Amino acid sequence: MGDKRPAPKGKAPATIYDIARITGVNPSTVSRALNQPGRVSASTEQRIREAAADLGYRTNPMARALPTGKTGTLGLLVSDLTNPVYFDLVRGAERIAREHDTMLVFADSQESAELERSTAERLQIAVDGLLLVASRLEDAQIQELAAAKPLVAVNRPVPGVPSVAPDVRPGMIEALDLLHGLGHRRIAYLAGPEASWMNGMRWVTAHDLAVDRGMSIVEIQSSAPTRDGGTEAFGEVMAADVTAVLAYNDLVALGLLGACREHGVAIPRDLSLIGFDDIFGADLSAPALSTVRCSWGDMGERAVAKLLGAIEDGDASGAELNLPTEFVSRASVAAPGR
Repeated sequence: MGDKRPAPKGKAPATIYDIARITGVNPSTVSRALNQPGRVSASTEQRIREAAADLGYRTNPMARALPTGKTGTLGLLVSDLTNPVYFDLVRGAERIAREHDTMLVFADSQESAELERSTAERLQIAVDGLLLVASRLEDAQIQELAAAKPLVAVNRPVPGVPSVAPDVRPGMIEALDLLHGLGHRRIAYLAGPEASWMNGMRWVTAHDLAVDRGMSIVEIQSSAPTRDGGTEAFGEVMAADVTAVLAYNDLVALGLLGACREHGVAIPRDLSLIGFDDIFGADLSAPALSTVRCSWGDMGERAVAKLLGAIEDGDASGAELNLPTEFVSRASVAAPGR
């Protein structure tokens, strides 16, 4: 089949017309064989693909969009790209996208609803579908975006929009049962962003579970869903006179843990601490952080699969998909005053 080495530097990239000339078929046949498998005979498609490989041909997503109406790309928009909680989600999403010869384009809204809206609208022009992860938009805004192009909401259910989200109850039931069994009766929830649907769900769940167990619980607002947010909340946590804290996420919990260490408050002797998400490094803190784990990798895989399905069959509806959570007990929890 000839030399398969890459073309020399300076040589123009191969085109479908080069492949057509070598194989003796029409350029439109080449385009169908490369972009719409199964539209030409198997032998012709194989011959065209072999010629493309010989020439070092690479598909241009924008060119592919002309005959198919699809770019072969998906947008993934997250609330904070620096948050390590998204590492596994992105990897899972990319794994399924790669299996379907689809490329992911990443963007970050930096916890801003205004930036998220404008970025989503710009992405939708260039992609076949959009994944909105931990969206800070209102339901109506997300529904409007979903009406324009296939969309899946991740870590947030939205009426009428396909979604993938964790069920926080199983993991939090385990966490509250442990705290109650150890003798904790006054606990705090260190909250995340007010615009976060998941923050509201975690607070409501923690509150209801605590009340059911005869425990008092107070909500304390952090300044940001980061380590700094946890650090800055130290004074309010101490003033609340609680024996245990459930934090919105692991980053906030780790920030509070560091502030406690700096001020001589021993974890877990003086204060038990539980995070959420089980991010990379949660088990490397001193002491290792107890947390409620959800499968972010699985969530990324299922979200992309759901979005590809919506793109393929044009169905923008979809039932909410809840993935279970589990409590991971580590050294940051003990009986009060131990």
